[in-house]
Amino acid sequence: MYLGQTITVTALAEGFVELCFNRQGASINKMDRLMSRELGEATRAIAAMPELRGVLMSSAKDVFIVGADITEFHELFKAPPEKLKAENNWSNQPITAFEDLPIPTVAAINGYALGGGLEIALSAVYRVMSNTAQVGVPEVNLGLFPGAGGTVRLPRVASVQTAIDWVSSGKPSKAEAALRAGVVDEICAPEKLREVSLGLLRRAADGQIDWQAQRRRKLEPVPLPAAEVAAVFQASREKIAATAPKHQPAATVAVDMMAHAVLLDRAGARRLECEAFGAVAKSQAADSLVQLFHNDQALKKLFRAHAKQARPVKQAAVLGAGIMGGGISYTSALRGVPVRMKDIQPTQLELGSKEALKQLARQVKAGRLTQDKANAVMASITPQLDFAGFNEVDVVIEAIVENISIKRRVLAEVEEVTNKDAVIASNTSSLRIDDMAQALRRPQNFVGMHFFNPVPVMSLVEVIKGSATSEEVVSTAVGYAVAMGKTPIVVKDCPGFLVNRILTAYVRAFMELVAEGVDYLLIDHVMEEFGWPMGPAYLEDVVGMDTGSHVSDVISAGYPERMPPLARDALRLMVEHERYGQKNGIGFYRYELDPAGKPRKHVAEDTAALLATIQPHGRCELSHTEIVERMMLPLMVEAAHALEEEVVATPAELDMALLLGIGFPKYLGGALKYADWLGLEAVVRRCDHYAHLGKHYQATTRMRTMASNGSRYYGAP
Repeated sequence: MYLGQTITVTALAEGFVELCFNRQGASINKMDRLMSRELGEATRAIAAMPELRGVLMSSAKDVFIVGADITEFHELFKAPPEKLKAENNWSNQPITAFEDLPIPTVAAINGYALGGGLEIALSAVYRVMSNTAQVGVPEVNLGLFPGAGGTVRLPRVASVQTAIDWVSSGKPSKAEAALRAGVVDEICAPEKLREVSLGLLRRAADGQIDWQAQRRRKLEPVPLPAAEVAAVFQASREKIAATAPKHQPAATVAVDMMAHAVLLDRAGARRLECEAFGAVAKSQAADSLVQLFHNDQALKKLFRAHAKQARPVKQAAVLGAGIMGGGISYTSALRGVPVRMKDIQPTQLELGSKEALKQLARQVKAGRLTQDKANAVMASITPQLDFAGFNEVDVVIEAIVENISIKRRVLAEVEEVTNKDAVIASNTSSLRIDDMAQALRRPQNFVGMHFFNPVPVMSLVEVIKGSATSEEVVSTAVGYAVAMGKTPIVVKDCPGFLVNRILTAYVRAFMELVAEGVDYLLIDHVMEEFGWPMGPAYLEDVVGMDTGSHVSDVISAGYPERMPPLARDALRLMVEHERYGQKNGIGFYRYELDPAGKPRKHVAEDTAALLATIQPHGRCELSHTEIVERMMLPLMVEAAHALEEEVVATPAELDMALLLGIGFPKYLGGALKYADWLGLEAVVRRCDHYAHLGKHYQATTRMRTMASNGSRYYGAP
């Protein structure tokens, strides 16, 4: 009856037909231009069939439709607003045409129906859902909201509040929650899905239920008083304003639009949805978050390539316990790789074990682990004071003190007790891999695995390739990090590696501003408003001033042209006055523990006077724009240097490392994506404006070339 590349239509008994999503040559169904075209063709073919009584919408895959093909967004969102609007209308016409079929329709949802997948399912009169499936509209995670009728149909099929909650949160729902919300009409076991769906279709076709009234609900305004609707939306706006990520307007725009759209008929509501979607699609957040999706996919492809040459890791060891060692051990064991946790101090072993127990207790309390499972995980961590069993481990992660002499001695000792194929990794944050490798007989088996603290929370792991490190060992480290649930980024051995090197440029810019007399409280406020999770002063308090100062000094020494010694160093000043931050309750800010034991930040009244001792010219007033530029330009310049020096292979890897490692604002997409958004010409122009401040503000030659020819880090403009 109809045979396409993504859709087939076949005749069933009793005057029914089945429209089945079945993309040829793929394991999933996705909504793209091809599917939209074929849905229109299939719907026209169905509409032309005589004596038809109903349509079953189904999927031949393990999922229904996973969502839109995001690879099409890149070109589409670059189009002018009018073209974007026209494209949106074109892709929606087949969905509306299916909804307008003058016969009952039932969608059988057998797996994920997300985004455009759920929007297509909502075009059916009824929905039956497998109790193992999930549905939702996650577009807000891409800086968008449903643009294929989701904001129109959800409040009419379910309720206004459900539509607001689902659209603004982006969270998927399981079958029972979807049924309670009214998004689906029935749920059943997977093996019963077809039977139950056809049964519902048969009852509708036989007139046992009023399917026409059900369909009319989707064509008319929501039947609620305007005042009641306004109250619901106002309460939701306040909640979104308090919880939505900064500079990501999709949820707010969607809710504001829906407040008007629910009072209109379907056609009027669709017009508003289309216009608002076009505006959000052109926002910085959508541009960046869609790019981040592509970056994530690119990383997964890299991980699959590494997996082909990685050695299996069945048993690991962590050298050095404490909080860091305990966190690494816990993370490995939780993901199924047993760990031997060694230290020379029983107190450190105890601290590492307590850290693992604390993390497991959190998992149990949150309902993510049973106590029996938590006990089994803990039992797979073996605390020990000797090297027993090290000859059987596949990977050893060294996490001892950051002292090159001690590390060399211990690493050489470890090499003697492990087998010749064992991978030895250092969790160093500042020391060169090649410098440590000098103590080893098999430097090809040595690699860096820099975990970020706290290990159970931070997903980034920098995998550092030394000049002698074999590709197989790099791939093994990548594979082990992925197995631990982490996101590994392979970087070249250099001072500070990647993330801390770029962060140091940012922190030094902060210290220069403070030395010039700019209020540290203002800097923190401006950068937090700009989108950072915490301002630079607060960040250093959390890191620990002694640690932050040491890391800054070590990394700066590696790049003396751009990072020369600072005559007036705020971090060093804090350390000299034993103001270490949260670890001892006083840094830039003062800290007190709340009832839950977490440090609460307060303004320290004496900080301004202390900083005044390194501000010879007194207080300096700068605009918010100047502060942002002064902070962000050195960061972007250092990122450009790192990419040009091939410290990291691609812009995608660099930007993902910054987002995962230091909380770089998501709506910016990373340092290089942010440079693209501003335009390299504008970035170079602002660098030239501040070039008198030092070489850390001077754009690279490649940046200037890119600016002159209109190039971008991510593809053509």
